[in-house]
Amino acid sequence: MPVNVSVTDLLEYTDWERGKWLDLMRRHAPAVLEISAGPHGDGRFEKIGELIRHIFSAEQRYVERLSGLPLTDTAAMPCNDAETLFLFGQQSRRTLRQLLEAFPAAHWDSPRQFKILDYSLSATPRKIITHILLHEIRHWAQIGTLLRLNGITDGFHDILFSPVMGDPNPAG
Repeated sequence: MPVNVSVTDLLEYTDWERGKWLDLMRRHAPAVLEISAGPHGDGRFEKIGELIRHIFSAEQRYVERLSGLPLTDTAAMPCNDAETLFLFGQQSRRTLRQLLEAFPAAHWDSPRQFKILDYSLSATPRKIITHILLHEIRHWAQIGTLLRLNGITDGFHDILFSPVMGDPNPAG
């Protein structure tokens, strides 16, 4: 029997994650945002604050790509202010939800051409939306590891401990 995880489930989980991370950032800011993203990155971000900006920027830009809008330039957004970063995250999530509500159902599985950085790719809107959410989940896990390596822990962030999918007694 197939198990279906919906976009709604992933939205709820990432919303919950964002709330937990914002609480942690508030407790440890601004120093936590200055923690190194590690020595072996690809050069796009050096600190946790930049990685958080990247999470929210990617969401915003993919929505803009799917909507045929100009891409937002977030390079000047400060990465050392948790409130500013997470307000931008609220904005990007609002635009994603608006896109999900308004996007024509007949076009979800129609491939489109995208130019991203120096790459050209063909992907359906369904795949792009899935990528947005999994991209975020993957980067929060990366941030969690970086923080643990720097002595900052924050309990469980696993979906099992979240209120998503009807858990009546979430531990997180």
